[in-house]
Amino acid sequence: MSTPTGRARPVAPAVLALRRLPNPRLTGIGAGLFAAAVMFVIGCVDWLLFDASSAVFGVLFLPVSALTALWVRPADLVTAPIIVPIAFALGIIPVSGGTGGFGGQAMAVVTALAVHAGWLYGGTLVAGLIATVRKVRLMRARQRRMLLAAQTARQAGQPSPAPRAPGRAPRRPSQR
Repeated sequence: MSTPTGRARPVAPAVLALRRLPNPRLTGIGAGLFAAAVMFVIGCVDWLLFDASSAVFGVLFLPVSALTALWVRPADLVTAPIIVPIAFALGIIPVSGGTGGFGGQAMAVVTALAVHAGWLYGGTLVAGLIATVRKVRLMRARQRRMLLAAQTARQAGQPSPAPRAPGRAPRRPSQR
């Protein structure tokens, strides 16, 4: 990109560092598996090292939410805010500390989800905001490409497609 004077804008060192990071494009299922696996590992490590600290688990959930929303491919952006709460629920199983069989573990997970709802909502909000910003940027880029193509076609002397009259549908070849 260049400025009106013709000189290139300097790029911040932080931006250069971010550009060197990996930039995978995961499908919706891949992003879900990534988030669930990472949150389960974080939950296990939290249980082992930090005695199931909810603050550690919640703080580490936020960057996982952001990475999930950043790494999901553009066609699956809508899945990011859906995937993240599911990953949180799977990751909280080792942290919840339930005893007494399946029923006791299930009650501990439900209680932990209720108690840590702030972290859950925060991570979901982070993923939702990142996905929304990415989608808006993609829509704007598509609109710019279409406008540029229309301008190029007009400059080349090709007729641009005429707008249809309101209320009239295009005819199918079988109706002619």
